Amino acid sequence: MELTKTEKFLQLTWFQRLIRDIKKSKHYYLLMAPFTILFFTFTIIPVFMSLGISFTYFNLLEPAQFIGLDNYVKLFLEDDVFIIALRNTLILAVVTGPVSYLLAFVFAWLINELGPKLRAFMTLIFYAPSISGNAFLMWLIIFSGDMHGYANAFLIKFGFISEPILWLKDPSYMMLVIIIVQLWLSLGVSFLAFIAGLQSVDRTLYEAGAIDGIRNRWQELWFITLPSMKPQLMFGAVMQITTSLAIAQVSMQLVGFPSVQYAGHTIVTHLIDYGTVRFDLGYASAIATVLFLIMITTNLIVRQILRKVGE
Repeated sequence: MELTKTEKFLQLTWFQRLIRDIKKSKHYYLLMAPFTILFFTFTIIPVFMSLGISFTYFNLLEPAQFIGLDNYVKLFLEDDVFIIALRNTLILAVVTGPVSYLLAFVFAWLINELGPKLRAFMTLIFYAPSISGNAFLMWLIIFSGDMHGYANAFLIKFGFISEPILWLKDPSYMMLVIIIVQLWLSLGVSFLAFIAGLQSVDRTLYEAGAIDGIRNRWQELWFITLPSMKPQLMFGAVMQITTSLAIAQVSMQLVGFPSVQYAGHTIVTHLIDYGTVRFDLGYASAIATVLFLIMITTNLIVRQILRKVGE
């Protein structure tokens, strides 16, 4: 009995199906080829290379020596600075990640209700800090440790303190300063994604929702707006997770590298220390691998949470 086209297709191996699909849609694959090649060359391959190097001692001057799990043992059992960096990173991620994500959406939701010209102006205002090259200079002036710093001047004028606070040198205040600045800087890409998502929601859905029993803006938000912009919500979550776990420049620019008592030290600054200062690339790769696993795990958890939006 002669087989149908569907049965013949099911008998093919996955590789044969792939080749057949490529031949059938060769124009699409040709357009994807430049990005795919660059992505594999500069992202996928380096990730696997870093994973392999993490099991070696490699200082760029000598051939890499395989040492097994020694780098990971040292990282978690002997490196007290890494434990401080891990704690600081998790604190920053837990505080700045969710807060900046919610703030970006709330501001986008409010600004989306404005007129086109005012909306464009406000979008520029909120996005500008994330692309400003001199953003840290302003905050260095605000949190200057003398009485002329804006924060100290304000608190002294209204009697909250009697002498200036060393915001950027006192370990008690470093994390607070970093959190404030990071929240200010992190309303960029996610904010734009949310604005785009809100603009793309089909307005007829709100009319259909009113017929189906939706009576207020909160129900519209939960049952129509959020489900309609899940791709933008996912993109924003990934960006915020990556940003909050990879904080480095804020810490280095404001509180120094290394900071006093490592109070502003993060996993990425620890990675920079071993990768670009000490040139212990095996140990630096182990740090990068741990950070990568944390990011992947966090992303998977957030994906599961966002799937329940609108249910």
